[in-house]
Amino acid sequence: MSAHLPPLHAVRAFVAAARHLSFTRAAAELHVTHGAVSRQIRGLEAHLGVALFERRVRQVALTPEGLAFYGEASAALAQIGAAAASLMARAPVRAVRINVRPSFAVRWLIPRLPDFVARHPGIEPQVVTTTAAPAKAAERYDVAIRRGVQGWPPGVQVRPFLQDEALVVGAPALLRDAAPRTPADLAPRVLLSARSRKSDWDDWLRAAGMPRLRPAGRLQFDHLHLVLQAAVDGLGLAVAPRSLLSHDLEQGRLVSPLPQWRLPLERYYYCLDPGAGPEAQFFARWLEDVRASEATARS
Repeated sequence: MSAHLPPLHAVRAFVAAARHLSFTRAAAELHVTHGAVSRQIRGLEAHLGVALFERRVRQVALTPEGLAFYGEASAALAQIGAAAASLMARAPVRAVRINVRPSFAVRWLIPRLPDFVARHPGIEPQVVTTTAAPAKAAERYDVAIRRGVQGWPPGVQVRPFLQDEALVVGAPALLRDAAPRTPADLAPRVLLSARSRKSDWDDWLRAAGMPRLRPAGRLQFDHLHLVLQAAVDGLGLAVAPRSLLSHDLEQGRLVSPLPQWRLPLERYYYCLDPGAGPEAQFFARWLEDVRASEATARS
């Protein structure tokens, strides 16, 4: 019987797309990319051997087979959800404590957490933000995420996670009339930086061959997420990790005027506390799924 069962994640993508009659809205609901929804549905169609949607210009429509499958599949998913909710109502609270820096929490983790909650509704993610290294954490954690291989507790297995690079970004309105074309064009600009990442601009300018450039002004903030908000609001240009920019770039709040000049950054790593429960393993698998899907979307 199991040989006939299609992948559950593909069925979820299909049901969401059929309900909205839109791959884009389904992607927003599931917190994945449009391309991921499209690939999952094509895989489901290949598994079933029938077309579920008619692809039209800027819209989709269910085929007769798709309409029939939607009726059965949506009811089945609702039944599974009801059964899971009934069990979880009687189960003790399960949680995973995630130790991250504040900017990573605001700009990377929290925007993606709805997807983890949707996949694992019985596990409560508890985000603990601190600038201290994991080895010096004041509070217990199950999972920690940081850049580089330094500052980890002895004896933990550190796993590679996101690769990263720094880009120059600014608000579209600020760059509309006179976007810089070379690093030298940054001289009349105000550059935004964070106290927690003081050397970013100097490192970027050195890599771009302009180590002696003197900007018109500099503004400094406590944390990088404040720098990026200032950039969105048009106060100046920021240089920031792509990992923390993805949503702002995708949604057009920020643009990169000099995309060819990129500064490689230390990779992110994560570790699980040796005493962490199975909830941490679920979270680690989710991290790997997100990393893989976003890498595929960029390629």
